[in-house]
Amino acid sequence: MRKQPDIAVDLDPVIYVVDDDPALRDALLDLFAATNRRAAAFASGKAFLERADTDAAGCILVDFRMPGLNGLDLQDQLATMGSHLPVIFLTAFADVPTSVRAMKAGAADFITKPFDSGLLLEAIDNAIELNRKQRNEAVEKDRIDGLMASLTPRETEVLQAVVRGLMNKQIAFELGISEMTVKLHRMSLMRKMQVRSLAELVRTVEHARR
Repeated sequence: MRKQPDIAVDLDPVIYVVDDDPALRDALLDLFAATNRRAAAFASGKAFLERADTDAAGCILVDFRMPGLNGLDLQDQLATMGSHLPVIFLTAFADVPTSVRAMKAGAADFITKPFDSGLLLEAIDNAIELNRKQRNEAVEKDRIDGLMASLTPRETEVLQAVVRGLMNKQIAFELGISEMTVKLHRMSLMRKMQVRSLAELVRTVEHARR
């Protein structure tokens, strides 16, 4: 069996192979090396969780049935940990109930052995693209959360009222302050939220609520 390379922690996508079949692991590593895709392989779900960076960019190709931690168990653990790594299941024993359960839990794909290499690579590329979008969404949400945290309590109240569609006069009446004070808070929160229009402000707040 080939020696595994050290796993670097960066934003280059990594295909994590988790399978108890050493021949299949080596074959997949050869396939990914031949197609210029970065990969690392593990003989068990436990070994993967101990050594891999579950916050990395990429995806996981995991055998559905393995001794100890099986594919579904690993998927559940990753969800609990908050990992964004999409999971692609490989199995020689596909059945409808387990496939449905895996997909409902967020599996990116479910591929039956023996598999077509072209279809597998396509599924992996799709999963990596999904992961890229999810990571970008998470970064944007963190940015917006940081902006919202910079608002004063009163600015937050005005923001919530503005997003509800209230006019300045209505906000002033609801909060028991002057309309001019509402305008000043509104100008301040728009600056802090880094938006230039009401529509942009609403879109930004809605993004944070997803």
